[in-house]
Amino acid sequence: MRFEVMRLDDVDGTPVDTTVVDAASVNRIVQQAAAVGQRLWIRPADTSAS
Repeated sequence: MRFEVMRLDDVDGTPVDTTVVDAASVNRIVQQAAAVGQRLWIRPADTSAS
């Protein structure tokens, strides 16, 4: 399964960076974001476009 990970702006919460990754990469991204206090929005990637 693939996930869309959006990094959110610290001030207003708008997405500033978006990437699609596999499930194995989500844990690493979450740990890195937690270490520096980044806000993320993670949702299943749209598979109908594939």
